[in-house]
Amino acid sequence: MREVRVSAGVVEYEEAGAGPPVVLLHGLLMDHTVWDRVMPLLPEGFRYLRPLLPLGSHRRPMDAGADLTLRGQVRLLADFMDALDLDAVTLVHADWGGSLFLTAHGLDRRVARKVILPCEAFDNFPPGLPGKMLTVAKHVPSGMKLAARQMRIAPLRRLMYGQMVRRPLPDALVRPWMEPILTDPAIERDLLAYCRSPFDKQELIRDTEALRRFTGDVLVLWSPDNRVMPAEHGRRLTELLPAAHYAEVPGAYVLSMLDEPETVAREIGRFLTSPAGW
Repeated sequence: MREVRVSAGVVEYEEAGAGPPVVLLHGLLMDHTVWDRVMPLLPEGFRYLRPLLPLGSHRRPMDAGADLTLRGQVRLLADFMDALDLDAVTLVHADWGGSLFLTAHGLDRRVARKVILPCEAFDNFPPGLPGKMLTVAKHVPSGMKLAARQMRIAPLRRLMYGQMVRRPLPDALVRPWMEPILTDPAIERDLLAYCRSPFDKQELIRDTEALRRFTGDVLVLWSPDNRVMPAEHGRRLTELLPAAHYAEVPGAYVLSMLDEPETVAREIGRFLTSPAGW
């Protein structure tokens, strides 16, 4: 993997292709490999970057004392784009909703277009049953490590990820997601810094609604059948954004890139290759 230093520490990332930059994000206790099934299906002529964000499955701990609260993580993403001098980025949001707040914090100058897959939005932080489980775990000594160990056992993993993906996740995919937090206390420290940050519901709603100020083209690619990210949030985001188009991935849950990679790749590819103002 490549790496780049930002204000909070070193961020690893995968990169492929050349052309206008497309940054693909991931959620808590997972990493850039959630996009592995989609990557070979995306169109050529673009520079695809997949940062490994410090959300629990990263392998390089952030600097001691780094701000890894929700606000700090938003800043870190902006720093990542700054450090690589990315311009006119297409930012692909998935699962983790903090990236939606770049506009609210005045940090979206490098973002020209967006693709929004099912992710946290409005007051849905942390979301659903997976969010409730992490909320409990963060208050229990070594709770995050216990949760990660459970994710390595297929039946228990199904309890956590069963609302996130339609089909069971293979060990080969999930085990590397859990290894960092089980082997490095600094990774657990980083994740707890995020999970223990304050989540004020009214502020979350205001920061989501600040997307009204984002005027670039947006594809809201929602999965209405999932039980974690409400179907109405996909429609609500579309109405909120001035230049948004709505499409669905039938049958998929939150991680639609794993459930229906062909559909997700087709819709993202169509958006990437469409002219501005489509």
